[in-house]
Amino acid sequence: MLKFDVLIIGSGLAGMTLALHLAEKRKVGLITKRDLLEGSSTYAQGGIAAVLDTDDSVEDHIRDTLIAGAGLCNEDTTRFIVEHSKEAIDWLIELGVPFTRDDEHQTGYHLTREGGHSHRRIIHAADATGAAVTSTLGQKIKAHPNITELEHYIAIDLITSQKLGQDGKRAYGVYALDKNSDEVVTIAAQHTILASGGAGKVYLYTTNPDTATGDGIAMGWRAGCRVGNMEFMQFHPTCLYHPHSKSFLITEAVRGEGGILKLPDGTRFMPQHDPRGELAPPRRGGPRHRLRNEEARPGLRLSGHLL
Repeated sequence: MLKFDVLIIGSGLAGMTLALHLAEKRKVGLITKRDLLEGSSTYAQGGIAAVLDTDDSVEDHIRDTLIAGAGLCNEDTTRFIVEHSKEAIDWLIELGVPFTRDDEHQTGYHLTREGGHSHRRIIHAADATGAAVTSTLGQKIKAHPNITELEHYIAIDLITSQKLGQDGKRAYGVYALDKNSDEVVTIAAQHTILASGGAGKVYLYTTNPDTATGDGIAMGWRAGCRVGNMEFMQFHPTCLYHPHSKSFLITEAVRGEGGILKLPDGTRFMPQHDPRGELAPPRRGGPRHRLRNEEARPGLRLSGHLL
């Protein structure tokens, strides 16, 4: 049986970031159903929005986000994320993420623009930002002595007090399928964290990768957690569709830099739906899902046990 202080299910940017922070004082296990870098984070293209330019402001970014969120954003959460955006980018730069340089710009980096933004605030690594970020963090993960990567492990279900016939509402780890040995193994942990991404692949037509199948959402629900905001599902607004192949994502930076969307007859259609035309924000959700400890559905305590 494998045993860790902290077990993180999911190796996207959230899971890897958390692993690197916790591993300074904890023994961390990181489960991923395929290779370490296989997931939605790696396939992200355009870049990351942050307030980096002195001509930009936190208030402008918050306003743009609230407008793009059509009144559904939690304003306190939005403010926290935007206010700490530069801090997050500085951390990635310190780790060595190769963002595209622009020595003529005051920041030293090239900033582009995407739909929904009133300023150029998208820092990027060419047009493969996700791959650049995850590969950099992946190298740090593999080199860290306190992190064990469990690649090609599929989490099946959380080990809970109820499954063990015990009182209380705690998580003790996870049962997982080791695809290399084709055996189900027990992985124990003092703290179990779900960072398993969304469920976009449940839809027939999507640009989400095959790994986005909602496993963590289902495991959390079965363990007794409340699942909320399931209507918030990410769909990239532009893709190249082919009936006999996977849809190919066309980065939002194309529209941000002046790309025009047209019908087969050459007619523009976006101005009919939004006065901002191709710069209208995509209709995407915020967090793909949220597990909450609420009386409406008694379940595990999230703080300190299952997150």
